[in-house]
Amino acid sequence: MLRETLKKAQIAAMKAGEKERLHAVRLILAKVKDRDIEMRTSGKEVPDDDLIIDVLQKMAKQRRESITMYEDGGRQELADQEKSELIVIEEFLPQQMDETETKAAIEQAKADTGAEGLKDMGKLMAELKTRHGATLDMSKASAMVKAALS
Repeated sequence: MLRETLKKAQIAAMKAGEKERLHAVRLILAKVKDRDIEMRTSGKEVPDDDLIIDVLQKMAKQRRESITMYEDGGRQELADQEKSELIVIEEFLPQQMDETETKAAIEQAKADTGAEGLKDMGKLMAELKTRHGATLDMSKASAMVKAALS
């Protein structure tokens, strides 16, 4: 489903002559293909959309880190390029939970797992990833989990 959406977006970008969007979509498809090859050799079975969402989340995280580094280094033109790629990548990601929803999910998982202190952080994070992996920004959730367990 998501793979088809990406391919249609590539074709649409080609027809419309949107070079930056086409470049970003091709980057996504290349990363997905790399992951497909990696999965073939590992022998694991992962649903297609889950695999693509995981790739997109990693790409988005890399872009955010790069934007910060480029802006700190005074390379605004590179930061702008990363921002335009991030916008395209985020188009294909499921809607992310806002802060209120994230706090509610953390509290629910905390109650279900019986997590009480920082020693249970790994268990709680694993539970959140299992339940809300596609819609939860794990880097933001990590700080919120730490605060909830302190």
